[in-house]
Amino acid sequence: MQIILLASVEAFLESLTEKEIAKAIKTIELLEEFGNKLGMPHSKYLDNGILELRMRGTREVRIFYCFNKNKVYLLHAFIKKARRTPEKELNAAKTAKSNLR
Repeated sequence: MQIILLASVEAFLESLTEKEIAKAIKTIELLEEFGNKLGMPHSKYLDNGILELRMRGTREVRIFYCFNKNKVYLLHAFIKKARRTPEKELNAAKTAKSNLR
């Protein structure tokens, strides 16, 4: 399955520590291998066709993604600081998804 990183996700990944980048790459490779069969603890369905890649560690890294025309689009990423996913982060992913062609 082809993975498409939006520029904002790429910039976010570059801002992480080496250990976090390695963990993110490993999790993205799992997504590439298993596609929509990837489940917890690595992936979780959220809303409106948007799922999240979950990376646990010193900081909780989340990458929102969706499937579109046999491709996986990594839409938005952030460091999760609260128990609940902030609405503003989910809205950013929804906006990015609506801009896909």
